[in-house]
Amino acid sequence: MTDLDDQDTQALFRPLTLPCGAVLKTRIAKAAMSDSLGDGRGAPTNAQMRLYERWAEGGVALSIVGEVQGDPRFAEKPGNLVLAPDMDDARLAELARRGGANRTALFAQLGHAGAMAHPPISTPKGPSALDLPGLTCEALTPAEIDALPAGFARTAALARRVGFAGVQIHAAHGFLFSQFLSPLFNRRTDRWGGSLANRMRVLQETVAAVRAAVGPAFPVALKLNATDQLDGGLTEAEALDIIAALDGAGLDLIDISGGTYFPGAPSASDRRTSGPHFVDFARRARAKTNIPLIVTGGFKRRAEAVAAVASGSADMVGLARALVLDPGLPNRWRTPAGGDPAFPRFASPPEGGVTAWYTMRLTALGEDRAPDDTPDAHAALAAYEARDAERVAIWNARFAR
Repeated sequence: MTDLDDQDTQALFRPLTLPCGAVLKTRIAKAAMSDSLGDGRGAPTNAQMRLYERWAEGGVALSIVGEVQGDPRFAEKPGNLVLAPDMDDARLAELARRGGANRTALFAQLGHAGAMAHPPISTPKGPSALDLPGLTCEALTPAEIDALPAGFARTAALARRVGFAGVQIHAAHGFLFSQFLSPLFNRRTDRWGGSLANRMRVLQETVAAVRAAVGPAFPVALKLNATDQLDGGLTEAEALDIIAALDGAGLDLIDISGGTYFPGAPSASDRRTSGPHFVDFARRARAKTNIPLIVTGGFKRRAEAVAAVASGSADMVGLARALVLDPGLPNRWRTPAGGDPAFPRFASPPEGGVTAWYTMRLTALGEDRAPDDTPDAHAALAAYEARDAERVAIWNARFAR
């Protein structure tokens, strides 16, 4: 390794000071994933606590718990956490403590699945009523939309109270705010539909409400699609306009990703392109905002992460599947030898099967078991769906609809 290479590598391990004053120890984040390790009643399990503890021990600077629901009526899956006034604060505080070990900042991703809420446990409602193959939902009423910013603000304040180091508002991957931003989901003709200014209105109001609820010194992040990767969906040009509109809104990080979990659509994590997906977009976004940028999606090698940060395109890199394969990867990348994870190859996986394989591997990590690295997406999907089916009754008994 040359001196220049070493200097570039060290860019990945320099601290990052956020606009609110919080300091992240390096430029490596564990991106939000739906780990599906809640107990079915909205509370964290011991395995979930151990999983986030392992990532903290492995050296991540920022770790984001995916799909933390403030309203159990619109959950993504029965393994989600619920952060609400009648939940067990002690369990959530324990997760925050263990996941925040080793100077790791543990954020809660504030989720609302909207139209893609899991029907066995939820009430799918989105910006507009839809009746599509695999996706049926009602439209949110004006009163329900008006209530969203205050609801997210309450959830953010609870996250701060139980000990999370920050929050991330989820506006990507086809979930609620992503639905409002996308013309495919949002067909409204009132003040929340039509123009981009209308489609982003509730997101802007939510960012403002969350910032007011947590105060100026608590980190508030946003996850945003660079593109929906669907014909007629949110475009990169619109995403850049959203970033520009949010500059000065009180955000501390914008996490750039893309794609959607719309039934039948390829998610960003399943893209078959090589290399990071959104670095070029982040480079264009840099001209629109002074807010620090995370780029998430497609990072498999240290050299890719180093290049993104050293070039100034990204302030942080978000790793997901790489940290499922090796939870100690940041510590490994600190060493001169480095070392990159070996990604499995799946032969003709079923829809959702690859995601299920990684999700079940998270369970093994949380239980301190040696994971089965056999790339059998069919078996993983069957196990994943069976576990969810068992938790549906538990969820519905806890959160009567």
